[in-house]
Amino acid sequence: MSQARLFVGNLSYQTGENDLQDYFAQVGAVKSVNLMMDRVTGKSRGFAFVEFSTPEEAQKAIEQFHNKDFQGRAITVNVARPREERAPRGDRPNFRPGNDRGERRERY
Repeated sequence: MSQARLFVGNLSYQTGENDLQDYFAQVGAVKSVNLMMDRVTGKSRGFAFVEFSTPEEAQKAIEQFHNKDFQGRAITVNVARPREERAPRGDRPNFRPGNDRGERRERY
């Protein structure tokens, strides 16, 4: 994964891609902004990925913006990691929708 791609978390749910583009452009050339949206509701999930032209610009953004206030929230800014592979929900042992601990429920 590129050292120029950043994870930005703890965003306000009202934050838009253009807000992030303008904010992060203060430190360098932003190649792309990808705000994560919930598939069902269409609302922001509160995090995004911002990609810079160079790893140096990305590092400068981390130093300048990590734990700083943006739209009323202290945002997290760090190098994005590769997505972890997870088994599909139906393949997880003891998975029951609505049961976040994966415990078996008694059937009545």
